[in-house]
Amino acid sequence: MKKLIGFVAVCLLLSVSVFAQERGGAQGGGAARGGAQGGGAQRGGGAQPARGAEVGGGHIPARGPAPQTSRAPVRTTADSNRGGAAPAGHPPTDSNRGGAAPAGRPPEAANRGGGAPANGQPRNFAEQAGHPNAPHVDARTDRWVGHDTGKDDRNYHLDRPWEHGHFPGAFGASHVYRLGGGSRERFGFDGYFFSVAPADYDYCNDWVWGSDDIVLYADPDHVGWYLAYNVRLGTYIHVQFLGS
Repeated sequence: MKKLIGFVAVCLLLSVSVFAQERGGAQGGGAARGGAQGGGAQRGGGAQPARGAEVGGGHIPARGPAPQTSRAPVRTTADSNRGGAAPAGHPPTDSNRGGAAPAGRPPEAANRGGGAPANGQPRNFAEQAGHPNAPHVDARTDRWVGHDTGKDDRNYHLDRPWEHGHFPGAFGASHVYRLGGGSRERFGFDGYFFSVAPADYDYCNDWVWGSDDIVLYADPDHVGWYLAYNVRLGTYIHVQFLGS
């Protein structure tokens, strides 16, 4: 009888141990699934604009700039953009990275792409503290700072607009393109190629041509040009379609 009672007690102890192990394993599996869900949320959160960023940080303007209805001062520079080619004295080998103006370019070359004030001094696009000194979009208001020189700005005159046709892809906030390499003279994505307006060279020194995300908008004022907006930086430049 004592042996029987002892046997029953041992069986009960084994049953309790097995039950505890199974319950603990189930709880561990639930935690692992929760961890996977957390990873997905983190990836989704990483695509959101940086909190509090006034320029760039992932913000995408809902729409492009409105047409310029009043004439702003039109600048006169030696770099009139004829046909999209680099002006004489600005060799295509100048790499467009690092934030500094290429060697041999005068400091006043930084004043390009947005018109000069009446006094002829270089224009400062940093209209607020913390904003870049380059044409950009205010992330709080979607205001296109610097796009105000109107259709007569000679820096964006082309003798042969749409020489290579129109870009057949999509425009606007819902279409983000990943740059696939190149330089300011010729960069591309998805098999399409563009060049930057020479007047805007100094405004894309810090663009990463092999990985930055951009959004394209129509330019309502300058025939033959599009506006390429850098999602990371919040700055924009005039670009010409070169074909596919």
